[in-house]
Formats: sequence, C-alpha cells, structure tokens
Amino acid sequence: MLSLFLIVVVDLIGFGIIIPLLPFYGEHFKADPQTVGLLMATYSFAQFVSAPLWGRLSDRAGRRPVLLLSLAGAAAAYVWLAFADALWMLFTARALGGLMAGNIAAAFAYMADITTKENRAKGMGLIGAAFGIGFILGPAVGGILAGPDPLTADYRSPALAAAGLSLLALLLGLLRLPESLPAEVRARMAALPPGRRLDQFLAALRLPGVGLLMLLGFLATFVFAGLETTFAMWSRRAFGWGPEQNGWLFAYIGLMSAAIQGGLMGRLAARFGEKNLLVQGAVALALGIGAIPFCTEVWHLLIAMAVAAYGFSVINPAYNSLISQQVPDTDQGGVMGVTRSATTLARVLGPAWAGMLFAHLGRDWPYFSGAAVMAAVLLLALAVPGRGRVEATHADPPSQADGNPR
Repeated sequence: MLSLFLIVVVDLIGFGIIIPLLPFYGEHFKADPQTVGLLMATYSFAQFVSAPLWGRLSDRAGRRPVLLLSLAGAAAAYVWLAFADALWMLFTARALGGLMAGNIAAAFAYMADITTKENRAKGMGLIGAAFGIGFILGPAVGGILAGPDPLTADYRSPALAAAGLSLLALLLGLLRLPESLPAEVRARMAALPPGRRLDQFLAALRLPGVGLLMLLGFLATFVFAGLETTFAMWSRRAFGWGPEQNGWLFAYIGLMSAAIQGGLMGRLAARFGEKNLLVQGAVALALGIGAIPFCTEVWHLLIAMAVAAYGFSVINPAYNSLISQQVPDTDQGGVMGVTRSATTLARVLGPAWAGMLFAHLGRDWPYFSGAAVMAAVLLLALAVPGRGRVEATHADPPSQADGNPR
C-alpha cells in the first residue's frame, strides 16, 4: 500500500504543477475564457475515452504494466507541453496526456485488490490523500517556477519539472511495485469472450446503487472541475493574482484535502458511514462554492475554499468506497475504469460549461450554478443505499475472492 501511495503522490505532484498554470498558459496564446475551458476539458475528454480501456486492460494484463506504461506516456506529454509555441500545441499535448492517464484508474483498482471491504474507505482515502499532497506541493512548485506575473511567466520550467516527476514515479514503480492481481485471475479475465465480459460488467452496473453513485460522483466532479478551471481567471480579475498566488491557494486546498482524506477519512467513515459523508460533502461543497462570489477579502476566500475542499474531499473516497463494495472482485478494474470515465466526463463538461458561463454571463456565474447543482447532489445522496457487497454476479468464472484471500 505504501509503495502505491508514494508512486501516486509523485505522479500527482507533477500533475498539480500544471493545473493552476494552464488558464494563464492559454491566455498567453490569446485564448478567451470559453477557450480556456475547452483547453482544460481536452485532457479529460481524452481520459474519458481511454479510462475504461485501461481499466479492462488492467484486469487482463495486470495493474503494474498499465501504471508503468501510462506514467511513461505522461512524461512525454509534459515534455510536449513544455515546448508548445502555439495554442493548438497546448491542446494536442493535453490530449496526449489524457490518453495516457490510465494510472489513476489502475491505482484505484490496485487499492481495491489489496484492501478488504472493512478498510476500503481508508485505502481509497489514501489515494485521495495522494491527490491532496499533489495539490499541496505541485501548485506551489509550479507557481514559484512560473512566477507571480502572468505577462512574464515561465511556463516551460514547470512542464519539464512535471515530466521529471512522472519519470521518477515510473522508476519507483519499476523498483518497488509488485503486481496486485494474481496470474490465475488475469488468465481467467483474458479467457473471457468479449460478449461474456460485457454481460458481467453490465450486471455489475445493475447492482443496487451503483448507477446512482456514479451520477452523484459525476455531478460533484462537474462542479469542482468548473471551480478549478475558472478560479485562476476569477482571482486575476478579483484580486489581481498571477500563477504564483494561485499556486499557493491550490496548495492550501491540497493541504485541506490531504488532511481529510489521509488522516481523517477512515475515522469519519467509521463514525458516520459513507452515505452520511456524501450528504455532508454535498452541503459543504454547495456552501463553499456559492460563497466565492461574495468574497471581498482574502481571508473570506480562504474560509470558502476550505469548506468547498472539505465537501469534495469526503465525497470522492466515500462514493468510490461504496461502489467498490457493491462490485464483485473480478469486475473491480472494469468498473473502476468506467467510474473514472464518469468523473472524467464531468471534467470535460464542467470546465466547458464553467468557461461558457464565465465568458457570457460573468465571472461569478460558474459558482452560482455550481451551488445549484450541489443542491441536486444532496437529494441524490439522501437516496443512496447503505453498505452492502455482492460477492459475485455470475457463477463462472469464480471471483477473485474464491481461493485467493486478500
């Protein structure tokens, strides 16, 4: 578990380096807010296409080769981004990065392989904590490397630093990461005919609450992705901030997320249960994001962002844990891949929607609309069923749990 955590942390520090810089990078090439939204959505659109393919491949070939291959591809995409000299090159580099972003779906499946249903929320929280740490160190490093002034920012150095970190994660994976899925299970998955595999997968999706949980995760990510996309442009207009200031703000959000998901998620899930955490998260994210337009002082903004960060930080591992508990062991990789596709589709539509609102209605409207969407998420969270796991949806082949204790 520790080796996986370290690999994901290093990779996501590189990812975090880029996030607060991209809106400024796009505006550097004269992109308007709507185009910036599309730029942010490009990575996620490519990931939406590739994530289920990576997930199913990890069921057949193993988690380790998928993680290693996707890390190598991510490094190449960052190098391309570093040497972009036109807007179309930014779009192309981000598309390549998205196509190679199979590492997170495989990491979630890997964590499901090595945890039991009793400690799965804690395990998913560790992956979430890796995201948090990536968003602590990554944006701060990226902001420092780029500088405070968007007119003179250095965009090449952060991208090259991200490439180097992906290569470091690749090296850690080569040296420290064993395969989590036994050879006999991979062989059974590879032997399944495509139609039979699809039948099993659709049967898993029909398990109680899985579709509802995917919709809930989609909407929460839709809202938070819109925040991530437009905030740098909003803060530039509201406070005159550049890449460095936004980097520190995103690092602050990452610190909150890491503290919640890494240090508190297991205890929160044990005390409240995953369903109640979904309700709490929906309320918090609605209140936090809805307060942003009313922030006139930096300390106001820090409070609003902390509330929003708490909301998203508990929603993400809670719904992933609930889904994994409802799905047979043999379907974990495929379902986690499609679950990831649902959230990456939200990261396509959320930025595009938020960028359009920003461009046509004003800088505050992405946040007003986000609060309204989270009110709908609250209603969905109240309808989510409680815990429960189905060990298998079919008799042949046997699930991973048969004869292969964790």
